[in-house]
Amino acid sequence: MNDTTSSQVAAAFASFGLIFGIISIVSVIFAIIIWWRIFSKAGYNGVLSLLMFVPIANLVMILILAFGEWPIYAELNQLRAMRNQQYTPNQQYPQNPQYPQSPSNPQYRG
Repeated sequence: MNDTTSSQVAAAFASFGLIFGIISIVSVIFAIIIWWRIFSKAGYNGVLSLLMFVPIANLVMILILAFGEWPIYAELNQLRAMRNQQYTPNQQYPQNPQYPQSPSNPQYRG
């Protein structure tokens, strides 16, 4: 191989490495954003998404997401319990309709 061919090969590898590096960085940022949103919607702190890049911690976090009780559901159950204590189920609702059965103006009877 002459000097020109080796410089072309080096330029090709450098451009491939640059493109691969940019795609890798974009993929990592995209994964962080996705996991951040998932943890936030579940009621956990979004910073826990960074644990998804630690080899054993990511398995633990997936198990916690899959089988643990999410803080958002704990809060929802607490609010439902508070709502059920405030309202009594024995409220009496009117049985008859509240609108008049016959027209109030007799001239419009047909």
